[in-house]
Amino acid sequence: MKKLVFILTAFLVFTNVNSQILDPVKWTTKIEQKSEGVFVLTFNAVIEKDWHMYSQFTPDGGPLAMEVVFKNQKGNFNLIGKAKESKTKTAYNDIFEVDETFFEGKAQIKQEIKLTNSKLNKVEVELNYQVCKEVCINQSKKFTFQIPAAKTAVVAPIKKDSIKDSSVANEKRVDTIKTDSVVPSLGESNVAEAVEKVTLPESVPNAPRSLWSVFLVAFLFGFTALLTPCVFPMIPMTVSFFTKQSKTKAAGIRNAVIYGISIIVIYVSLGFLVSWIFGADALNALSTNVWFNIGFFILLVIFAASFLGAFEIMLPNSWANKVDNQADKGGIVGILFMALALAIVSFSCTGPIVGSLLVEAATNGVIGPIVGMFGFSLALALPFMLFALFPGWLNSLPKSGGWLNTVKVFLGFLELALAFKFLSNADLVLQLHILEREVFLAIWIAIFGTLALYLFGKITLPHDSPLTHISVGRLGMGLLVLTFTIYLIPGLWGAPLKIISAFPPPMQYSESPMGLGGSNVSNTKMDLPDGAKIGPHGIVVFEDYQSGLAYARKVNKPIMLDFTGYACVNCRKMENNVWSDASVLPILNNEIVLISLYVDDKRELPKAQQFISPTTGSEIETIGDKWTDFMISKYKTNTQPLYVLTDLEGNSLNTAKPTISYVGVKEYYNWLKAGIAKF
Repeated sequence: MKKLVFILTAFLVFTNVNSQILDPVKWTTKIEQKSEGVFVLTFNAVIEKDWHMYSQFTPDGGPLAMEVVFKNQKGNFNLIGKAKESKTKTAYNDIFEVDETFFEGKAQIKQEIKLTNSKLNKVEVELNYQVCKEVCINQSKKFTFQIPAAKTAVVAPIKKDSIKDSSVANEKRVDTIKTDSVVPSLGESNVAEAVEKVTLPESVPNAPRSLWSVFLVAFLFGFTALLTPCVFPMIPMTVSFFTKQSKTKAAGIRNAVIYGISIIVIYVSLGFLVSWIFGADALNALSTNVWFNIGFFILLVIFAASFLGAFEIMLPNSWANKVDNQADKGGIVGILFMALALAIVSFSCTGPIVGSLLVEAATNGVIGPIVGMFGFSLALALPFMLFALFPGWLNSLPKSGGWLNTVKVFLGFLELALAFKFLSNADLVLQLHILEREVFLAIWIAIFGTLALYLFGKITLPHDSPLTHISVGRLGMGLLVLTFTIYLIPGLWGAPLKIISAFPPPMQYSESPMGLGGSNVSNTKMDLPDGAKIGPHGIVVFEDYQSGLAYARKVNKPIMLDFTGYACVNCRKMENNVWSDASVLPILNNEIVLISLYVDDKRELPKAQQFISPTTGSEIETIGDKWTDFMISKYKTNTQPLYVLTDLEGNSLNTAKPTISYVGVKEYYNWLKAGIAKF
């Protein structure tokens, strides 16, 4: 049914879109002086119907987030806060499995700056963004804001294809100059005003959680923290204190409720503090920044070692003593300090959990840590409030004992496994291929296998109590962990492991993209030609035109150019729904040579290979720039996905329809067969 809906939808796509240069976002800009030396830069966008443009804060792992780049900031001005956006929408993207954030209809970006160089007369800004409908376009627009001498505001946007035009400097000053990036009408030979200079998403395939998921995971973390040796014994002690010290039962319940609310306030304040200090931009960058990920890896390994019994992580005793003194004063303030004392005293157990949670939640931007801390603290506070309401329940609580340390050790193993997720992120961004999929899975198999042995009592750690037998609950948990460990093993041979798909590197990022045995790949494919790699569905693919062309000439097969992008949603849809079809896949495997050219690959070209495009006047500095310029100059379009069948001289084989884009299986199949027949 899904395939039928996809095909029907695809047939409605405007198939002529790839015969023109598209620019569905029109910009106007202005600058306003707020106070002496302080200016507000405003970018207003009108977005064509049915198109949507992604926000700065769309989560990592999905489409390209907008990037506001201040070209001449150093030594000239400082940014005041983060760039503010108008209202956005959020929707779940089932291809990248993220809640993407985007604009529809119109958008506004505002940034305040404060001058540090009084002689500065202009601010140069570049907007990099992605806009999508049935196809996606990566756009880059440059603007120059002229700093007014008085409170008048002047703006002069610079078009990328007019870099060498000296007339830009002679534009007249007015209070507000509006600009409209108009694209030439269909049929004109000219190309767009601005060619994409896109940003390689330093992203990894690990999709950030939705806010509901953050809350739920944090809530479960909170309940887990209750079962640690630092927190669990505090429940009966604290509840008994409130019930005995209060003059009435109602007063005891009230004080316990205030105590619980105080716990929530403390932890939510911590989440707010993290968001306020770092801001949305930094938090969204957590999952993509190499040094952040390496730092988190080291931090989580330290946390894991602490939980496993190597040492205790504790805050200074003087802090706890000062807080205890304040708590003795009584009243609401005293209760608040009692809650703070709990947070400090239990830090050796809750600190690593809170740290890990903040790291994970922070990838959801400003609101993530706040939601995470609310979920965590709510679970932590509920027992204190519930046992105050029903003190008889205290008798049903299990006694403290060695099982509490077992919970702590269990968390230590989870922290250690999670640590390698962040190291994997850094490896993916740098493309070092040190922690490839097989290595990652081998590490997880070792960690969870050892955890299973620990739960079965075969391994003991420093703070464990003597164990004469294991409980039924511990046996059940051990069997569950062992089952998970066995589940991981086939992943070494190419199993998709969908349960943990957000954690290990993708299938393509491995020593053998089809698994250690390579049972799904023919011997021919295992002996890859120079410059080739295994792509989606085991297809041999080249990512460099010259390498692919040389191989096509060697085997005398037609070429299919696949203009794509790392963050192109509809490119992934075509690969998942069309390329995988039983009628299409054999053609891609056996009858053509596939060359995938990524227009959002920001790896820099060698200086000797950088140039100014004769077609657009744009600076071609990256690999993505080169393929974008190739696509625009040769095929007069800037959209992805775009497919072209060519002969060995670069001539299109499908004369009636030289290129094709986002279509269904039947149309794609017919187009392939028609082109190949003319080779």
